[in-house]
Amino acid sequence: MRSFCNMDGPRRALSLRGVVSVFFLAALREPGAAGMPTLFSMNQLCKFCDVELTSCSGTGTCVSNCSITSICTDRVEVCVSIWRKNETDLSLETLCHNPSKPLYGVMLDDYNSSTCVMKKKNTTSGMAEICSCRDVEECNDKVLFIPVVDPTPDDALLSVILVSLLPLLTMGVVVAGMFYWYRAYRQRVSQEWERSAKKRKTKAGGLDCDACAIMMDDDGSDSSSTHANHLNHNTEPLPIELDMLVGKGRFAQVYKAKLKQTTSDQFETVAVKIFPYEEYASWKNEKDIFSYMDLRHENIVHFLTAEERKVEKQYWLITAFHPRGNLQEHLTRHVISWEELQVLGLSLARGVAHLHSDRLLCGRPKVPIVHRDLKSSNILVKNDLTLCLCDFGLGLRLDSTLSVDDLANSGQVGTARYMAPEVLEARLNLENMESFKQTDIYSMALVLWEMTSRCEAVGEVKEYEPAYGSKVREHPCVESMKDSVLRDRGRPEIPDTWLRHKGLAQICGTIMECWDHDPEARLTAHCVAERILELEDEMDKLSSRSSSAEKIPAELKIPMEVGIPGEEVKISQIQDVSAADSSVSDEK
Repeated sequence: MRSFCNMDGPRRALSLRGVVSVFFLAALREPGAAGMPTLFSMNQLCKFCDVELTSCSGTGTCVSNCSITSICTDRVEVCVSIWRKNETDLSLETLCHNPSKPLYGVMLDDYNSSTCVMKKKNTTSGMAEICSCRDVEECNDKVLFIPVVDPTPDDALLSVILVSLLPLLTMGVVVAGMFYWYRAYRQRVSQEWERSAKKRKTKAGGLDCDACAIMMDDDGSDSSSTHANHLNHNTEPLPIELDMLVGKGRFAQVYKAKLKQTTSDQFETVAVKIFPYEEYASWKNEKDIFSYMDLRHENIVHFLTAEERKVEKQYWLITAFHPRGNLQEHLTRHVISWEELQVLGLSLARGVAHLHSDRLLCGRPKVPIVHRDLKSSNILVKNDLTLCLCDFGLGLRLDSTLSVDDLANSGQVGTARYMAPEVLEARLNLENMESFKQTDIYSMALVLWEMTSRCEAVGEVKEYEPAYGSKVREHPCVESMKDSVLRDRGRPEIPDTWLRHKGLAQICGTIMECWDHDPEARLTAHCVAERILELEDEMDKLSSRSSSAEKIPAELKIPMEVGIPGEEVKISQIQDVSAADSSVSDEK
């Protein structure tokens, strides 16, 4: 029978009754002379001493000098030994401990063993070797130190070789990666060139604008983020730090913000559109539009996620950030070149065409979407000077399941300055969903006019003015726009000087067809994009011809007579004809 001693201090103390109970339990636990089995299991029996000096040197097998044996107070506790070495002496501590709780800042990980094998641990009191065990009585009395095996000369030589080869392997991976990137880049450029060439040849057979309308859009998106177009369902909001206010509208404010990375101090610059709690309907409508996966396109602002910020009582939309700002700001600060006008106009038409399209490039059906608030302040300028549409708070999905009553409830929405005539007089044809797209085309024409007015090719470039300029107030109401657009049949002025440039003359013709008073007479966005693309091709041919003509010697040139019309056609005459046609359409 083992001896048990009372223990001083805050550890454990066994009373006289406890000592008797211990001896009784021990007697029951040990088998009798006749080999009687143990009646029931009891708590672990362990060596339990304070920190004591020891002769254990940290190698081989060692036995503690502890003379106190204790029954652990809890059934889950196990036996533990801790060996420490400092500058002056060696010590060994034995105790019971619950393995589910930290001991000196570390968790026990080998307590299921019946042998106490020492492992080095970084404890709160410094480096120490700890072992734990169970199922054997006083298993922490005898401890085993695992010897540290020095690496053999062969291992050392192998390490040197691997370290020496590491730079070469790294360089090889970098070279292979660059080669792969170059091949992929060349292949992508080749595919884009072939696709562009096919588009430019589309009208070679003399297709009209109705044929243009069935052209599919180019979904070559440059978005680098993942398709996270859903509500953020995480319990914690994203680590976003608002930086500065960059825009303010009727329903929300837009901030430049930093989206912090969880694994580093780096961050990604994003745009955060913040709605107050009372504008939940606007937030939900825009979120639902953005969450439609087929909306993704290079000329649509890239959507990251949406969040409901309950603490701030706000609703957030997180999108890509474009430092150049919106088109209105860009046109106010910059005069654009003829080439930039083509890039801006083509990307705008492609963005609207993708919205209105009922099929993707692959042929898969898509639900058409109308913006209903197209204006220069709702269009962003990307770093490559292409445009992307944003602010879909008033957007509408033209789902085939919508009834006339559903469409009638959409109301007279948008910005009055950019409202189409049929919207101003609330005479939209609700039975034809194409009529909603035609209102976007009218608004797009006004934006194209604003871009053209700031193009250096027009000659004398005036300060930026929105469509209709000073003819109406800065923030006109619907009634004042009715007077200008419906009663006076007015449109933004197109000076005759704009028509002296061949390319601008065609752009102006396209603009006038897009803001026609008769919605049915307006072009589609696909047709506008195709016209601008064809115009770019024609201008390139003219440029190459003029370059070739300069190379022909003067004596080889053949004199030609060029017939000049006796009377120059004025833009005002074209506008009068357009207005007359509109009047006839109205009478019908």
